[in-house]
Amino acid sequence: MKLKPSDRHPRDARLTRVIGAGDYWLETMAAGEHLRIVDLEGNQSADVLFYSAADPAERYSVVDTLRANGNVFLALGSKLMSTEDRVMLEITADLVGRHDTLGGACASESNTVRYDLEKRTMHACRDSWLLAIAEHEGLGLTKRDLTHNVNFFMNVPITLDGQLAFADGLSGPGRYVELLARMDLIVLLSNCPQLNNPCNAYNPTPIEVSLWSA
Repeated sequence: MKLKPSDRHPRDARLTRVIGAGDYWLETMAAGEHLRIVDLEGNQSADVLFYSAADPAERYSVVDTLRANGNVFLALGSKLMSTEDRVMLEITADLVGRHDTLGGACASESNTVRYDLEKRTMHACRDSWLLAIAEHEGLGLTKRDLTHNVNFFMNVPITLDGQLAFADGLSGPGRYVELLARMDLIVLLSNCPQLNNPCNAYNPTPIEVSLWSA
């Protein structure tokens, strides 16, 4: 896995926010801006959706992204593609080395299927996204727009028989991924509250996000 630090300094960021475990972050970013997501304490997972700010019907597509990169994992140099087969973002710096595209976001339904009926009422990433779009109606997003997402820092290896396994993360305290926007975007992030698998070391922790102007 190839790692590369960023040459951007935190003091030059136009925006920096700490996102608590289980909270969401919703923001717009312009083409040419850089987004950094920092795993502050290590072994956390950030579930992120990307939309074209000009037309949110154009959004991140896992199918087109896997085809374009020839890999089921995202890493340094990976391009995130849209449903219109356009480049939305590119990973320009990375201190983790691999990010999940297949595990999806936790929801009450998946918590029930994967774990137990009593887990259904536990907070999940989809709950955070639903709250975000309800509190930001002006962006025009609905629950129909909650589709493919990227799980930054999450480690979901593929077994020899083609199954997905949830394993301890590859990240660590202070490690980050940084992306360059290739179009104007809406970014919707859930700092995953999952307590039932190792993606958060069974202990969800805060992450930090920063934006640098073009």
